[in-house]
Amino acid sequence: MTPTAEPAKDHARATYREVLAEPRFRLLFSTRTVAITAGALRITTFSVLVFAATGSALLSALAFGIGFLPQLFGSLLLGSLADRLPPRALIAGGYALECAAALLLALVRMPIAASLGVMALVALATPVFGGASSRLVAQWLEGDAYVLGRSLNNVASSGAQLFGLALGGAVVAVLGAHRALALSAALYLGCALAVRIRLPRLEPAVSGGPSGRARGDGGAVRASVHGAGLLLRGRAVRRLMLAQWLPPAFVAGAEGLIVAYAGGRHFAPGWYAVLMGCLPVGMLVGDLLVGRLLRPPARERLVVPLTALTGLPLIGFATEPGEGVSSCLLLLCGFGFAYGLGLQRPFLDALPPDGQGQAFGLLGSGSMTLQGVGPVCFGSAAAGIGTGGAMALAGGAAVLTAGWIHTWYACASTVTGRVAGPRTGS
Repeated sequence: MTPTAEPAKDHARATYREVLAEPRFRLLFSTRTVAITAGALRITTFSVLVFAATGSALLSALAFGIGFLPQLFGSLLLGSLADRLPPRALIAGGYALECAAALLLALVRMPIAASLGVMALVALATPVFGGASSRLVAQWLEGDAYVLGRSLNNVASSGAQLFGLALGGAVVAVLGAHRALALSAALYLGCALAVRIRLPRLEPAVSGGPSGRARGDGGAVRASVHGAGLLLRGRAVRRLMLAQWLPPAFVAGAEGLIVAYAGGRHFAPGWYAVLMGCLPVGMLVGDLLVGRLLRPPARERLVVPLTALTGLPLIGFATEPGEGVSSCLLLLCGFGFAYGLGLQRPFLDALPPDGQGQAFGLLGSGSMTLQGVGPVCFGSAAAGIGTGGAMALAGGAAVLTAGWIHTWYACASTVTGRVAGPRTGS
């Protein structure tokens, strides 16, 4: 990694008001927030339907996670389309596809395997239109405004997921599962129409993305696989992706044990829901405070300490604390996720300009996939060392990740005030 100097203007601190004053970002931000709410509503409702039809906890869990696990494959096989297709048609088409899937589940009685297949196919396409949207945000917001734009998306994502999950339970109770899915489809349709009507017509980033530049234009799958290979072979991009993938995966492993931990400690009924809500609340507070109060260099200097904060509180679960202490530990853990704000600009600077859409899609899909793997790994560990021990193990892994980041990130920051890497190669 080759450190480069940071322009003085990049030290300027933006405000959330300035970010929201950009109308095109405001459109993508609002439709994405509504779509996340619709997705949480659809996922919850679909999981309820599967459990009601089969009585299987395993199939119900699979229904909950099927929208996440295939995303990495979609990014690897189709990710180049985020740079090769017109973004307005791509984003609107993505929301329309989500709408069609929810409507199909609501109106057509399909075998469980077929309905799971529908959800998996939609998940394959998610990184493509998600990557296109992220590329536009990076194009329209510059300097610290881009970082705060990512912060706003993080805050809205956490809030919308909480609201969508809560809304799912209420809507299913009042309207029934199939009408709840229809409501989810209506929300997606609104997002698709808003993007189609209000987003300007824009051209693709380039005709071929990074793989097209290297090998000439080709099929989407070949271009996507080759482009992903180029991105991951670049040392700066690979390290910055791993830094954003690993801590959330370890924390998700601990999060997946909260219900079992609360039950094993005989907490009051329903207390597990309070504990599960502490993580996103901590994330909301952390993103808002770190994004609003700290200048860009300070955020980037705090990457390593905040990464460590995602893991250190979890180590405390080795002592099997009670309800109050457990809640505080999880709040602190969530606050540590603000470390990601200090990595946003270095990550953007390390990307090739004609492969940003694919890179953002790969970043998101890889994170989703590893967050699905984390609970499986640490759930298996809990069988041998107990839930508290497994949660502490997950925290220790996050702290080790902070130490790994320190070996390359903090040293470069000391020299330049910022980490940047070559746009390609190692």
